[in-house]
Amino acid sequence: MSDLKRIIPCLDVKVVDGQPSVVKGVKFVSLSRQGDPVEFAIRYEEQGADELVFLDITASAEGRKTMVDVARRTAQAVSIPFAVGGGIGSVEDIVEILDAGAEKVGINTAAVKDPDLIKRASKAVGSERIIVAIDARRNPDLKKGANAFELEDGSRAWFEVVIYGGRKPVEIDAIEWARRVEELGAGEILLTSMDRDGTNDGYDIPLTRAVSEAVSVPVIASGGAKNPEHMLEAFRKAGADAALAAGIFHRGEFTVRGAKEYLRSHGIAVKLD
Repeated sequence: MSDLKRIIPCLDVKVVDGQPSVVKGVKFVSLSRQGDPVEFAIRYEEQGADELVFLDITASAEGRKTMVDVARRTAQAVSIPFAVGGGIGSVEDIVEILDAGAEKVGINTAAVKDPDLIKRASKAVGSERIIVAIDARRNPDLKKGANAFELEDGSRAWFEVVIYGGRKPVEIDAIEWARRVEELGAGEILLTSMDRDGTNDGYDIPLTRAVSEAVSVPVIASGGAKNPEHMLEAFRKAGADAALAAGIFHRGEFTVRGAKEYLRSHGIAVKLD
């Protein structure tokens, strides 16, 4: 695992009027159209992004396969690694995305429904190319056997896995699920707080810290970033290996380079050309 912390712009993608478009929402809803995914990819490579993540955020719910064409066009346009997730339900889907030019593939709903898919996929293409995306929300109903954590306001909650783009809670403890996906062969975990997504309230530090401490594979913090200070918190307070953000970069409030310069000035090791 590299000591360098990574900054990863996220491109949430939805098909709008027959065309894939970057969208942004709040807590997985209220989506607004932002622009062409490949144009965003080119911009973020120029800004010094370490990697990119494309998430076809409604593919699983709507039964679509993810956009192979977006992966192919992106691979032709940029040289930095990128991952693609959304609607991927088989090893064949994974191979198709990798063959189109993606470096990694993210699986989420399909992994919850068929955990052995993680094992089959890692054996087929290598664990370093398999990201398991975990979407989690705080649940104050302290289910027996769940890991309960003290939150910022002193209350307690456990973190519940949610699938189908945030539409279906499944009563699975996110910390235990993170441990299991590592055992099954996941090479990385993309951890998104449904509570913080699009809110600008910062990453969910208790959630991210709990998962980072539970596994040895890299953890990407996602959901809630408003500024580079929030990224600093994810690295220092929660032990994240990478910070993913969308809106702050899409809206031009910060550049990837600007975020990295801030982090470096505060003692975080990042790659700056």
